Amino acid sequence: MHIYRNREDIPADFGPSVVTIGNFDGVHIGHARVISRVVDLARENSLTSVAVSFDPHPVKVHRPEVKHHDIMGQESRQHFMQLLGLDTYVLLHYTLEFAAQSPEEFVKSTFVDALHARYVVIGDDVRFGRNNSGDLNTMRQLGAQYGFEVIVVEDLMADELTRCSSTRIRQLLLDADMEGAARLLGRSHQMYGEVVHGLARGRELGFPTANLALESTGFIPADGVYAGWLTDESGVRHPAAISVGTNPTFDGIEHRQVEAHVIDRPEERVEDFNLYGQHVVVEFVKHLRSMVAFTGIEALIEQMNQDVDQAREVLAQDAACAAEDEEYKRAHPNAI
Repeated sequence: MHIYRNREDIPADFGPSVVTIGNFDGVHIGHARVISRVVDLARENSLTSVAVSFDPHPVKVHRPEVKHHDIMGQESRQHFMQLLGLDTYVLLHYTLEFAAQSPEEFVKSTFVDALHARYVVIGDDVRFGRNNSGDLNTMRQLGAQYGFEVIVVEDLMADELTRCSSTRIRQLLLDADMEGAARLLGRSHQMYGEVVHGLARGRELGFPTANLALESTGFIPADGVYAGWLTDESGVRHPAAISVGTNPTFDGIEHRQVEAHVIDRPEERVEDFNLYGQHVVVEFVKHLRSMVAFTGIEALIEQMNQDVDQAREVLAQDAACAAEDEEYKRAHPNAI
């Protein structure tokens, strides 16, 4: 997948193309539906598939006082875009000056002059241009003016009541509803970051943890203990019990930490199992319990053993379901 960060970097002979636009935070099942439509349409017509997005998120520019946290970082976003078969990702730097473009100025400079769009695939709630003044009707008018066809993909409903949206997913993560978030994402929620040295309290208690750096990307879910997975740089996926929070049993920790304890490591690798400095993926499968302050170390250790046992059971079931899904996909390669 080719990535361009400026319109000026796009080759003059680029395209012709099929284009969509959005923030694509989380690359959830609704995003996947749109991007898959773009990819299919491009392949059917021997065109180039393109997604146009923005960095930083427009909310951070227009309302800097609002604490906006992305569901996933740009690297992860691009990874899942590529898995969907996208040819080109255009990530434009979003500023107040950029936002001042009229709907026509934006469409002409980006879709027409730079990307030579033949088709533009959008949802019926699309907004673009200065003060979000452009909408679906505007896009259709511009398509008729500049020679591209507008394809509308209806909003995807995760169920009869829930519209699939990044805002909804953030709320589910704040509520520690990992299963609900996974239904909308199409996979377990993930964080990505470097493993750094912590205070080694877990190791002292017999539960060594991989501590994610504060600069890690991905939305930090509600405080608590989770069953999940840790994938190391070699691609090995380890079952893990994950702790999120400030660790209320101990003093001196002011920021929220994400720590993953890899469970059931092979005995021959216990001593040399070292994740420090690696960039890992941490997946959150199920919330096990909230954070509580224990009155003593013995009570804490007893609870941690229970957490590990529960995580082991949850992940065994998760692995079995994943294996069934893979078997179904192999037997039904054309299934959606």
